[in-house]
Amino acid sequence: MSSNSGQTGSQAASAAAETLNDSGSTEKEKSAAASALSQAPQSQGETGSEAASAAAKTLNDSGSTKKEKSAAASALSQTPSDSDEK
Repeated sequence: MSSNSGQTGSQAASAAAETLNDSGSTEKEKSAAASALSQAPQSQGETGSEAASAAAKTLNDSGSTKKEKSAAASALSQTPSDSDEK
């Protein structure tokens, strides 16, 4: 089983928190932000497939802000590197 040891940095965590608190953020943006926050240094989690999908959509959305894309990129960096995990 492969492992991804990366964690969300403080700037990305701050951007993710702002995304979660922004009433204008979409559900997919908030999902990606929540996943990024779950990867903060005090967390042991990994981004799940649904959150990774939402993060990818956020990155591909031309309407997403720089902060939202930062949170999404952080979430994607936390996905397990072995996609066949059970």
